[in-house]
Amino acid sequence: MLGNWLKTTILMAGILALFGAVGGMLGGAQGMILALVLGGAMNIFAYWFSDRMVLRMYNAQEVDETSAPQYYNIVRELAQRAQIPMPRVYLIDEAQPNAFATGRNPEHAAVAATTGILRLLSARELRGVMAHELSHVKHRDILISTISATIAGAISSLAQFGMFFGGRGEDRPNPVVAIIVMILAPIAAMLIQMAISRAREFEADRGGAEISGDPNALADALAKIDAFARGIPMQTAEAHPETAQMMIMNPLSGGGIKGLFSTHPNTEERIARLRAMA
Repeated sequence: MLGNWLKTTILMAGILALFGAVGGMLGGAQGMILALVLGGAMNIFAYWFSDRMVLRMYNAQEVDETSAPQYYNIVRELAQRAQIPMPRVYLIDEAQPNAFATGRNPEHAAVAATTGILRLLSARELRGVMAHELSHVKHRDILISTISATIAGAISSLAQFGMFFGGRGEDRPNPVVAIIVMILAPIAAMLIQMAISRAREFEADRGGAEISGDPNALADALAKIDAFARGIPMQTAEAHPETAQMMIMNPLSGGGIKGLFSTHPNTEERIARLRAMA
């Protein structure tokens, strides 16, 4: 637990330090403030309204103990074990097995699962998955991801508009250095943001295993989801890749050097850590 939280803290400090360095080099105080205000405004809006936007995007339908009794009752039991308010429960009509949590805090949270994951997993495995999602809710990971997205977005804005807010004459940055920073800074910010997301996934695995009391259930579920999800595209996620970090498993089909640019840790390592807990 301490290791993942420490890693998240270091990465958050790193992205803030990067913002300061890029701001000082390109934008000066004026540019830094403008970029942070713009990025902050966009992400404050996302923080308050992204849950409704994402659920609508995936055409998620709210369910209850009458329409989806097993699924709903699993979430209710786990929410009681986690000592958090009962979240709203949604079902997404998608063949790919996946799930996510959203909401700005435990009092305004929602969990969603696809019809594919309900068909694929046993009740025990589904319980492990939903415990993972409720761990995200309990530890306010939406807030952490929003803060990191705010700073990353501000860095990108600063890099794009830095030349306009730099000093004059000798105070202006070297054009070659400025171009390099404008290209590399947003990439560095994105890499740090993704590393934060991976650290939070490890922490949600650990927290979910503790909530459910059954680390092997989540490990078995991850193995199944990983095997099936790769061959089943999720068109909404492909059209809106920014939502991929929310899922328990990366829903995107892209390959390449995905280790660096993935919002999710390696599945085998996740499973190994859970087996070690058991």
